[in-house]
Amino acid sequence: MSKLLLGINPDVSKEVTDSIATTPTLQDAAENLSKMDFNEIWSQLLSSGIDLGLKIIVALLVYWVGKFLVDLLYKVVKNTLERRHVDASINSFLLSLIRMVMMFVLIITIIGVLGINTSSFVALFASAGVAIGMALSGTLQNFAGGVMILLFKPYKVGDWIEAAGVSGGVKEIQIFNTILTTADNKMIIIPNGKLSNDTVINYSKAGTRRVDWSFGISYGDDYDKAKAVLTQFINDDKRILKDPAPAIVLDKLADSSIQIVVRAWVDGGDYWSVLYDMNERVYKEFGKHGLSFPFPQMDVHITKE
Repeated sequence: MSKLLLGINPDVSKEVTDSIATTPTLQDAAENLSKMDFNEIWSQLLSSGIDLGLKIIVALLVYWVGKFLVDLLYKVVKNTLERRHVDASINSFLLSLIRMVMMFVLIITIIGVLGINTSSFVALFASAGVAIGMALSGTLQNFAGGVMILLFKPYKVGDWIEAAGVSGGVKEIQIFNTILTTADNKMIIIPNGKLSNDTVINYSKAGTRRVDWSFGISYGDDYDKAKAVLTQFINDDKRILKDPAPAIVLDKLADSSIQIVVRAWVDGGDYWSVLYDMNERVYKEFGKHGLSFPFPQMDVHITKE
């Protein structure tokens, strides 16, 4: 082995050879021990024991002091976050992260006080971290997505969102997943990594929503009357906001009907009830005003050759 190192680097070869030559072997230790009498052995064991005992005492003191400082820092950060009214999800995540990091630093410090080389432990933790990171790449992506969601808040608990092909109310935002509850009370669990990289539609962010209707009347019906009737329906519903003002427009002349589009603004919580109530009232009362809903029609012309 030394010859091989010599062929690569003579200086390195010399240092390694000298180190191997000066490192005591088990046989050398046994010979030295056989030359010592009982008093010398006892003296060395006692000295080593006292030295180890002192290190343990110091390590325990470091642990107690360090634990006190970790708890103190935890309380200070917790009180600061509560005074600033930080979101509860972010609060819990930051506090757990701070405690974990501080305890890791404390453990490394205690290992160093005991006289153990900490560089090997740091390297071991780093290697383990790389291996775990490769094995849990998807989980770590979800964790990072959860952190991004908690920090930038594209949605919060109680919002109605649409993402990943589903829609529902946000029931809970976890570190790895977001839990939605659909209108028919189904629970949907979506990984945060997917949400952080996908388009998210938040229907509750602005507080108000626009309701759109499209009603068809027959050709020959009075458009002005239809517009007046729809205006009356809107004015009668106190849930519909006056600002922005509602709009009623003739959208297009379709094959079998005249399409009238109605747009009105409501509070987010009133969206569905206003939508369905207007549909029901139009169906029940349009006929009373001489307005009809046309069926699809096709004119067939027969000619003789």
